[in-house]
Amino acid sequence: MATTNIIINVGRQLGSGGHDIGRMLALDFNAKYYDRELLNLAAKESGFSEKFFEQHDEKKGFLRTLLNVQSPHVGGGNLYRSGFSQERLFQFQSDAIRKAASEGSCVFVGRCADYVLRDFKNVVNVFITASMEHRIEQVMNKNNIDAISARKLIEQGEARRAQYYNYYTGKKWGHASSYDLCIDSSALGIQQTEKLIAEFIRKKFKMV
Repeated sequence: MATTNIIINVGRQLGSGGHDIGRMLALDFNAKYYDRELLNLAAKESGFSEKFFEQHDEKKGFLRTLLNVQSPHVGGGNLYRSGFSQERLFQFQSDAIRKAASEGSCVFVGRCADYVLRDFKNVVNVFITASMEHRIEQVMNKNNIDAISARKLIEQGEARRAQYYNYYTGKKWGHASSYDLCIDSSALGIQQTEKLIAEFIRKKFKMV
């Protein structure tokens, strides 16, 4: 029996093409695509500025730099008095993810969506990796920087991403045990990688 609504959660290494693959999967399965769009949803749910969510997207530990200061993105005033906490920020985003998932088929990129939606039915969790050489090249081209700067950007970005994911999920970011499928996009290329993932999803949910 075919599955009506499905949820695809995409974890990704920086420079692996996870965003592009996520968009392609959304088109393939007639699903809504959520990446940075989640920041807008979370802002609407919380009443905080979208820019505030954007500044602290997938980062753990930012609150130390904000405590006891005035912030125009939180409406001003002490953050303790506003009832704000880092966990509340995560909760707002999680609420937005669950709300979107309850309304139909979705593709979520990052933001611990695999953990947030762990109790939902018809969920598949995918992790996109790629060789470091490939990822450096992609980041170099996208940001117009040299190889040394690209590697540093990748290492720092992934350290933040892993810290965020590990803290909120209690799992290990990028470890195979956290996902249904892990795949190297540099082996087949973006388009063929997406096709392979789509085939896996259709077979998993008996859509073929």
